[in-house]
Amino acid sequence: MSESTATSIPGFKAGTWTIDKTHSSVSFSIRHIVISKVRGTFEDFDATFVTGENPLETSVTASAKVVSINTNEPSRDGHLRTGDFFDAETYPTIDFVSTGMREVKGDYLVDGNITIKGVTKPTTFELEFGGFGGDPYGNYKFGATAKTEVNREDFGLTYNAALETGGMLLGDKVTITLELQAALNA
Repeated sequence: MSESTATSIPGFKAGTWTIDKTHSSVSFSIRHIVISKVRGTFEDFDATFVTGENPLETSVTASAKVVSINTNEPSRDGHLRTGDFFDAETYPTIDFVSTGMREVKGDYLVDGNITIKGVTKPTTFELEFGGFGGDPYGNYKFGATAKTEVNREDFGLTYNAALETGGMLLGDKVTITLELQAALNA
């Protein structure tokens, strides 16, 4: 792990940042019937980033409301909210709390714990900074993309069905992709 300073990321500023929901997204994809992927989003989410003088001192807390799941198929979304999958009534949110940030060979990694359906497991998001800058309304913002992969079965999401042609209806690996834009609080 290499040392990093605030000057190593152009435009970096210390402070508390609030997610700009209109310019951000929380999406996922999972293998479906072996041959393709189903993609979806969580429409209702929140996140706060606290940056220190050193970018590696950054902390993140984030949450997505399970009832806001959207795969563009209402009956599937309803099924995903049930006990077969997320059990949204008992476990209304998916949460992430960072435990640290590190730089490895010029790449930034955000380590933390993700909680899905009441089960907490460590995960690491690969972070790609889009940059920092002002918007036309006087807000100072940053943009980034973060991506991780989790095994849904580790979180008790074990529903599946065998296919007549072989294989299973759903894959185990879920890719989570976050497109982030956040504003520095005044």
